[in-house]
Amino acid sequence: MSEESDSLRTSPSAASLSENELPLPPPEPPSYVCSLTEDLVTKAREELQEKPEWRLRDVQALRDMVRKEYPHLSTALDDAFLLRFLRARKFDYDRALQLLVNYHSCRRSWPEVFSNLRPSALKDVLSSGFLTVLPHTDPRGCHVLCIRPDRWIPSNYPITENIRAIYLTLEKLIQSEETQVNGIVILADYKGVSLSKASHFGPFIAKKVIGILQDGFPIRIKAVHIVNEPRIFKGIFAIIKPFLKEKIANRFFLHGSNLNSLHTNLPRSILPREYGGTAGELDTATWNAVLLASEDDFVKEFCQPVPACDSILGQSLLPEGLTSDAQCDDSMRAAKSQLYSCY
Repeated sequence: MSEESDSLRTSPSAASLSENELPLPPPEPPSYVCSLTEDLVTKAREELQEKPEWRLRDVQALRDMVRKEYPHLSTALDDAFLLRFLRARKFDYDRALQLLVNYHSCRRSWPEVFSNLRPSALKDVLSSGFLTVLPHTDPRGCHVLCIRPDRWIPSNYPITENIRAIYLTLEKLIQSEETQVNGIVILADYKGVSLSKASHFGPFIAKKVIGILQDGFPIRIKAVHIVNEPRIFKGIFAIIKPFLKEKIANRFFLHGSNLNSLHTNLPRSILPREYGGTAGELDTATWNAVLLASEDDFVKEFCQPVPACDSILGQSLLPEGLTSDAQCDDSMRAAKSQLYSCY
């Protein structure tokens, strides 16, 4: 009897496979290839405890922990994805695992922000000029995320749309291994922010956003530079500060209208003219195009049905920064008094 006949006797027929609609195994993700320069490999070794010779062993260890401790967690497990979490927690397996779980918990727990999260759904925010990424990095290699709250008109869309745009930008930035190692800098221009606009950013929103940035997203925030802040910003910062870890709080720099102070941290050569720089006019169109060109990737990642077990995960394992509205009632009343007293 031929080999073909033997195989037919021991294997299900092609017809029965089709009939039962057995799913094909998912394709293997491409093998990881490091894109870091020699200098960044050295920086990652010194600052993040990343050893190239142990890198894939470390990734496999984290992958095994996920499969053992969270077998029903719907998450990517390829090398490149897991490396983001290891780098963000300096290759501490337990902390990297908790960050990964928090990352998914945050996404499940705030549907107003994470449902249908794709660039085409945020064209109003993008066209307003609310945020962009400067074309040049700072001397440490950090990308600079520029946020301009004065460009937001509350009657046009809720504040959660701004948060969605920021999150999309962070997701796009963190795809780069350079950003995973170098981190980012935030430049926030509070010129023209009024009391009525500031009141939209209450403790509930503040605690959720900070909870995500500190404990639920694999990115290193190296500095936050605030410029043109009005008196009302003292009230805004009073809302934010209780939720900040000391390390992050120490990375906030308030410059007021003193651009010379800003330039001691961010050189004029990378800044647009609006901030006393020599890099031309502030350009928002280029970054908008980058995000919109990534539409398919975001649809695949954020616009799929959430497995039932993940919904349970989202409610049971929230990081400290994500709590219910009721838990923030007292702090909301206190914060409003802070805002009015500063105004």
